[in-house]
Amino acid sequence: MSFKKAIVFRSRTEEYAVPVDQVVSIEKIEKITPVPHLPNYLLGFTRVRGELVPVLDFGIILYNTPSSPNTAKMIVLNTDVVNYGLVVDEAKEILQFSNNELTQMGLVNYAKTQYFTAIANLENRMITCVEPKILVNSLEGIREIIENLQSMLENEKEHNE
Repeated sequence: MSFKKAIVFRSRTEEYAVPVDQVVSIEKIEKITPVPHLPNYLLGFTRVRGELVPVLDFGIILYNTPSSPNTAKMIVLNTDVVNYGLVVDEAKEILQFSNNELTQMGLVNYAKTQYFTAIANLENRMITCVEPKILVNSLEGIREIIENLQSMLENEKEHNE
C-alpha cells in the first residue's frame, strides 16, 4: 500500500505516520470518559464534533507506557470499521513521501506489528508508516467494544428521534 501524503507524529522518541486521507482532525485532549474493565490501551470515549469515538493510547499499544499528558494530541482517524482517536506524544507535520523513500516492511508478517506497512527512509530520519484500519483490527478485545459502541450509537439515535 503506498501512501504519499501523511501526518507525522511522535510516540516516545520514534516517528510514525498515518495517511492524511484517513485523518479527520487533530485535537487537544479534552474530556475522556473512562469505562471500567476495558483493555488498558483504551482510555475511554470522547465526543468529537458530536460523534462518540473510542480513544486509544498509541504509547500503551507500543510500549505499554501512557503517552505524555503534557504534549499529547489526539489524531482522529477514519476507518470503515470505526472512527477513533489515537493519542500520541506529539503531532508534528504533514509530509509527502515519494515511492523511492518508502520501503515495504518485512515485519508485516509479525502478528503484533502487522499495522506497520512501510518505513519512510528520509535523509536524516526514519518514519514508520501505520495503517489505521489494521491497527484497530489488531487490538485484542476491540471487536466487542466497537460492536457495543455501534449499538450504543443506534440506541442514542433512536432515543433522539
